[in-house]
Amino acid sequence: MKPDRPPEPCNPGATAEARAAAPTPQFHEILLLVGQMNYSWTNTETLLIHFIAGLAGVDKETAIVIFLTLNTTRARLDLVDRLAKMGRVKASAKDEILELTGAMHKVLKHKNRYNHCLYSFDDQGRNAKTILMRIAETKSDIKFGKTQDLDAAEVRKIRNSIRTIEKINHDAWRLILKQGYPV
Repeated sequence: MKPDRPPEPCNPGATAEARAAAPTPQFHEILLLVGQMNYSWTNTETLLIHFIAGLAGVDKETAIVIFLTLNTTRARLDLVDRLAKMGRVKASAKDEILELTGAMHKVLKHKNRYNHCLYSFDDQGRNAKTILMRIAETKSDIKFGKTQDLDAAEVRKIRNSIRTIEKINHDAWRLILKQGYPV
């Protein structure tokens, strides 16, 4: 059986009537943008395979095994950074690779913010907020659950991150081909 409309976000405190009403485009737009950001990121992160292959001097299949064995993006980026810093890589190539991975590190923080949070919204699917799922600890206290409105400014930041990831993707391909890394 196929639903007539997309599933509604779970909000157990909402009335039955409110749950029956479709959420506003605002929340759906945010979910679609976060999904697009994740797709763009995943597609771009896999390009690290070509950098691993080229920098380590292995074939693409071996680089895939290495990539999949490292189970975090940070570990994969660290590997590419370290391989690029080895003496056998030309200074110009090293600088371009480190610039690229630096850009990836920066946008990864923003992407992760939306992947490691909860989403809150009212019973109409509006007034969306993120609830950060991190603990901030001081000497005598802990804080958690920092909220942030998903307003127009945040939607612009998500769109900017998507554009940044797309640029990183194009720059990565240009560099992979320029360096002759296995594709």
